[in-house]
Amino acid sequence: MTRLDITSQIIGAAIRVHRKLGPGLLESAYEACLAYELAKSGLQVYRQKAVPVVYENVKLDCSFRADLVVDNRVVVEIKCKETPHPVDQAQLLSHLRLLDLQVRLWINFHVVLLKDGIKRMVNNYRELSDDRDGQACPVISMKASS
Repeated sequence: MTRLDITSQIIGAAIRVHRKLGPGLLESAYEACLAYELAKSGLQVYRQKAVPVVYENVKLDCSFRADLVVDNRVVVEIKCKETPHPVDQAQLLSHLRLLDLQVRLWINFHVVLLKDGIKRMVNNYRELSDDRDGQACPVISMKASS
């Protein structure tokens, strides 16, 4: 399965969760429900995965956590905010770099239509990227708006 397939499944699951719960709950509720939906569809999901920091060749546990890491390929950050802060984007790019992953989804459940709350970010953009299964897949980058 390619990263593009995984991100499509994540977005579909997030839409199902949002349709059932609507906006207005805590991030932890959406995280638990989304993790359940993804696991139900056969994806491997890690909740609150530690993001290690390596400083001067020393691995430090600084309590940074990624909300969800799906199939060890996609980081999902869940938010419930009226307006995203520029630091949110910088934080997620750091998570991608530190976890050595390429794709991240930022999903804000505090919107009427969930499609308005989804941002996709890629690290080390490449037009064609080799995926774990050896097939080339296109990597689509969407500019995050501030």
